[in-house]
Amino acid sequence: EGRPHIVDMIKNGEIDLIVNTTEGKQAIVESHSIRAEAVRRDVTYYTTLGAAIATCIAIEHLDDSEVNRLQDLHNEVAA
Repeated sequence: EGRPHIVDMIKNGEIDLIVNTTEGKQAIVESHSIRAEAVRRDVTYYTTLGAAIATCIAIEHLDDSEVNRLQDLHNEVAA
């Protein structure tokens, strides 16, 4: 409805992640242009709340992990 709308925002690079749940055939048809533009612009696109929640949890924990060199891990196991 009206402009600018979500597709315009995707085209303008204003959107980095989309969560778009649909219910019913009409909603699915209406979301086609959003999905298509998201694919064209390589914007992450989720269609279920479960996937969106899992992504939020993963984002919360991005800084929680540490990176280890494989050689160091091998030395620990070998010792």
